Amino acid sequence: MSSGRRFSNAVLAGWSLAGAALCLAFIALGIWQVQRLAWKLDLIARVESRVHAAPLAAPARADWPAVSAARDEYRHVRVAGQFRHDKESLVQASTVLGPGFWVLTPLCAADGSCVLINRGFVPPEQRDPARRSNTAIQGPTEVAGLLRISEPAGGFLRKNAPAEGRWYSRDVAAIAAAQGLTDVAPYFVDADADPQGGADAGRWPAGGLTVLNFRNSHAVYALTWFTLALMSAGAVALLWRAERRGLPESTGAQGPRNDPN
Repeated sequence: MSSGRRFSNAVLAGWSLAGAALCLAFIALGIWQVQRLAWKLDLIARVESRVHAAPLAAPARADWPAVSAARDEYRHVRVAGQFRHDKESLVQASTVLGPGFWVLTPLCAADGSCVLINRGFVPPEQRDPARRSNTAIQGPTEVAGLLRISEPAGGFLRKNAPAEGRWYSRDVAAIAAAQGLTDVAPYFVDADADPQGGADAGRWPAGGLTVLNFRNSHAVYALTWFTLALMSAGAVALLWRAERRGLPESTGAQGPRNDPN
């Protein structure tokens, strides 16, 4: 290393390239998060428009293969049929009303096709259908609610146990199989709130409890990545600044040199 220099050319070039690479990588990640933010805001806007729209007919059997979360989830739909209360399933839930269960009941049409309806929430003391028989709708009916996509992954750290009747997620295919149902839609419907009062009137299940909560931290992530990019660029700039100053390797004071001449 020459006098007055802290780094060799090779070391300086290596650190500069590493800093530049990090800076570019952080910028790319920041741009990606900005794009994700735009996508998330568009998704939220689309879902809000679906939720508040007038209910339309739910996807028919012929359209089931095309149902997707991006296109259909949270659509306000209506479906007609007759409840099969003997095929009711309870799925553990935690809501604004406390812990309890979602009541999923198949609504079957005359052609034999069925849609699982999440009729709403019941507290543990209302899990027995006999205690809420006055709300068991009989005969042909029509249900309006939000279309939801099946949840096959189970609950947090808890897997569904179909053989034991323990459900932690609304897994449409598994629930249908456990109840011996065939020709079931690949989605379920969260029923709207009971116009006659629901839980406030002591009527269970209590519908209309769908939570629309979209986690949106993309702006924070983007700011973090862009900040790291600036820090990487700043570190390289400081490196070159120190090199230009030609700081010595040791900060110890050196006495004056005597010139013999």
